[in-house]
Amino acid sequence: MSVRVPRGRVAVLVLALVAALSGLDAALLRLGVAAPVRSASLADAHGVLMVFGFLGTAITLERAVALRSGAADRSRAGWGYAAPVAAGLGSLLLVAQVAGAPLPGGRAVPGGAWVASMGVLAAVYLAVWRRQQSYAVLVQLLGALAGLGGAALWARGFEVAQIVPWWAGLLVLTIVGERLELARVAFLAGATEARVLAESCAVVVALVATLLVPAGGYPLLGLALGVLVVDVAVHDVARRTVRATGLVRFVAVCMLAGYGWALVAALTWVVRGPVLAGFAYDVVVHALTIGFVLSMIIAHAPVIVPAVVRRPVPYHPVMWAVWGLLQGGLLVRVLAAARAADGAWQVGGTVSVVALLAFLVVTVGLVSGVLGRLGRTEPHDG
Repeated sequence: MSVRVPRGRVAVLVLALVAALSGLDAALLRLGVAAPVRSASLADAHGVLMVFGFLGTAITLERAVALRSGAADRSRAGWGYAAPVAAGLGSLLLVAQVAGAPLPGGRAVPGGAWVASMGVLAAVYLAVWRRQQSYAVLVQLLGALAGLGGAALWARGFEVAQIVPWWAGLLVLTIVGERLELARVAFLAGATEARVLAESCAVVVALVATLLVPAGGYPLLGLALGVLVVDVAVHDVARRTVRATGLVRFVAVCMLAGYGWALVAALTWVVRGPVLAGFAYDVVVHALTIGFVLSMIIAHAPVIVPAVVRRPVPYHPVMWAVWGLLQGGLLVRVLAAARAADGAWQVGGTVSVVALLAFLVVTVGLVSGVLGRLGRTEPHDG
């Protein structure tokens, strides 16, 4: 029997989709290639739409669902949904501003919605902590606080290049916390979990340092991020499951590729220090957001999406095509940036946009059954 997705979740997912499509259009504009909608204001909103509009809405929705599903009294745990609703509202407000709607306040209007969203997300983690104390929750709480700071700084008018590390902190620490939660057995040896928490705290301290003393803050951030990523990667079960087959191997390959791209960004910060413009900046930003974050999202979709929409995401070999587009596009982009080759850089960036669109289409197709069940449905390894 088909399970119906709650209408409220569908509405929030639609808001996330609006943010994603708007952000991808903005990405094409920033690349200087043809885009469905031409708008300089939209191009400027690319990063914040993708981070807080698309990914922020998805993250907060998944956490709100988890909070309610694990509550003893579900009727009193619905307040967590305020986070994804606020995140989606922020996207609509920003898109409306870009479209010319007479909304006063500038960044403060959508920015305020995103600040509220991150504040509720932090409250969700505190509520989960009171119910189930774990290192994973604390790491994710640090990510929410980084997101809160990043949203507030954007709302106050800071340049995006200055606060991108804060946005990355939200995404990286959230994912690291998810890995501690989903593959906890692999991290139980010795003091691994406590050490990962300490390394995550070092990342947050380094985020503050990037604003106060950029010349020292960025190398410190790169070092802290690099140590964190290596520690998590070494202890992650993906190092063993990559030798498996089917979905288990696919998930492991995605995660290991993600760790590798995160190290590229970390090493760039260590070697180059503050990179606020140009090709080096482009490499850092997209090695983290496309290379690490999207690789991890693709890896975890088979377990995260069913929790939200109440329908399975069966394994299908077409997932490898999406992964190949994502990795190939980013590799071309990074190599082109190293050689300052504008044409190849545009090609690589465009392929990345196509890869994310393909991921959205394939996920919807698998959930709805349109793509059929040609591949064998296999359990996620956690």
